[in-house]
Amino acid sequence: MRHINLKISGKVQGVGFRFCAYEQFVDLGILGKAENLPDSSVLLDAEGPEDKLALLIDWCKQGPTGAKVENVEVIEMATPFEPVKMG
Repeated sequence: MRHINLKISGKVQGVGFRFCAYEQFVDLGILGKAENLPDSSVLLDAEGPEDKLALLIDWCKQGPTGAKVENVEVIEMATPFEPVKMG
């Protein structure tokens, strides 16, 4: 298992990037969450097998229709993924 953060910059807000990222998490069977950042980038926090994360990284380089990805920064995380607790 590997835990990474992906910071995706370019035209990535307002194009459904987070929603499509959630679909990728489900399709790939990995844990993840996505959030918009104030600098107009998107941050994905993901954990899963190396091969599945490699597929996620590849997808992030294209993103959904309407996105124009300029950069994908991969940040290795030492701590395990922690899902958002609601309520």
